[in-house]
Amino acid sequence: MSTDAVGSERVVLRSRAEGGIVAEVRLDHPDLFLRPTIRRAPDVTIEPEYRTVVESDRTLLYVTAYGNAFDDFEAAVDVDPTVTDPVLLDRYPDRRVYRVELTDRAITYTSKTAEVGGRVLECTSCRDGWIVQLRLPDREALVAFNEYCRDRDVTFQVNHLQQADDGEDGVVGLTAKQQELLTVAYEEGYFEVPRGISQSELAERLDVSKSAISQRLRRALAELCRETLT
Repeated sequence: MSTDAVGSERVVLRSRAEGGIVAEVRLDHPDLFLRPTIRRAPDVTIEPEYRTVVESDRTLLYVTAYGNAFDDFEAAVDVDPTVTDPVLLDRYPDRRVYRVELTDRAITYTSKTAEVGGRVLECTSCRDGWIVQLRLPDREALVAFNEYCRDRDVTFQVNHLQQADDGEDGVVGLTAKQQELLTVAYEEGYFEVPRGISQSELAERLDVSKSAISQRLRRALAELCRETLT
């Protein structure tokens, strides 16, 4: 412990804020949570928000679905064996928010991520599974996560691997993809009036879906506001 200017003790916490790695991985398995829905409704992009355990050990998952084919999504999620009791919670022009309950059949990865000392930075569905960005304390943690997936026959593919940014070279709070998107959007005049580039053009430039661009922009701007206004 150390002492501050007024003589009170300041607690020094164990820190993992410096170092570590950031890995973008693709995960796929027929029983990964919501994977059957992804297969049946490929034109909708799904982003998990958070999960919580309630009475009787029920695990509820809140997700946002982006796109226009919401009827396809709702028909798919209603028969998805990895979830049950889907409920529409909020409706917006470009997205909808749902709550589902995970079944015993669903394979998840968040608990294992926490177990190896990591955290999920970003998670988005793709046509062949989930694209997940993880921050992990070291490569050993990545190996342990890979072994967890292999033991369950979950396809594990590393798309990108880099040293974790310590905040000096990047923008605090933003993932690498969020920062890349904001940089391109700013340089190409997305925030100007009139706009110099549309979301569709940004999606083509970065080789992702328009719905993914929409949700990534929203999350990046919300994170910037949180870091600067609070």
